[in-house]
Amino acid sequence: MSTLALSGHRPIERAVANISGTGIGLRSPHVREVLDTLPEVPWFEVLMDNHTAAGGRIAHELLTIREHYPLTLHCVGLSLGGIDPLDQQYLRTLKHMQERYEPAWVSDHLCFSSLDGTHYHDLLPLPYTDEAVQHIAARISQVQEYLGQRLLIENVSSYMTYRHSRLSEAEFVAAVCEEADCLLLLDINNVYVNEFNHGLSGIDYLDTLPLQRVAEIHLGGYEDKGSFLLDAHNNAVSEPVWQLYRQCMQRIPNTPTLIEWDNEIPDFAVLQTEAANAQHIADEQTSYTSGI
Repeated sequence: MSTLALSGHRPIERAVANISGTGIGLRSPHVREVLDTLPEVPWFEVLMDNHTAAGGRIAHELLTIREHYPLTLHCVGLSLGGIDPLDQQYLRTLKHMQERYEPAWVSDHLCFSSLDGTHYHDLLPLPYTDEAVQHIAARISQVQEYLGQRLLIENVSSYMTYRHSRLSEAEFVAAVCEEADCLLLLDINNVYVNEFNHGLSGIDYLDTLPLQRVAEIHLGGYEDKGSFLLDAHNNAVSEPVWQLYRQCMQRIPNTPTLIEWDNEIPDFAVLQTEAANAQHIADEQTSYTSGI
């Protein structure tokens, strides 16, 4: 497959030097506390769609936080797998934020979220076909050319499958990354949610992915609905997800990791505890793989 060569890129294994350790997803209930206390957090991930104001308090607060911490931008609105034209206004806003806040990287999801001009505010899965690989890879390449840097593409949770799929999910993710020459944001919670919902093997999933392209890992909590798991981001990381994270960090130690919590958001101290747990596992696996 052909790949997109963008000028000025660092090699994949050296994605961005100033992001390391376990960061926390910055959410509005915690902004004031972060500004007042400057907690020992190595980096924050910002949900781009919550910070699009060109001025005012929100933009000022984020600029102030950027003075103290490295940031990454996480998007939910590119609809990379969609068939509508790419949203030019959204791209211009993203470019403006990229220039203003200087994020280490920009990420979005391997999905579509709009159709015929209607935005569904959900991350809708794609059929895993060669045609879909070519389609979404071409759109990722367009965005990468516009931004002048590689995107991180995140695997999504799903609650249905397509009869037309000819690839496994992991094979599909790997093929898109190769075709678009993009990086990967590996969401371990989503891997486990799909393992439960579709009877997949999380370990086989990890072994199929191009792990050398993983620049970031997400950890979050699901909601158990009985017959399926919902990627609700409203709970602490579950033990099965911690176990899969251990397996992942054995394969790609020292990969920057992020704690996500978007609904029923707890005190910031709870997120710090989750981040400390993740960092402990990461350090433990780094020592293990180093033979210390």
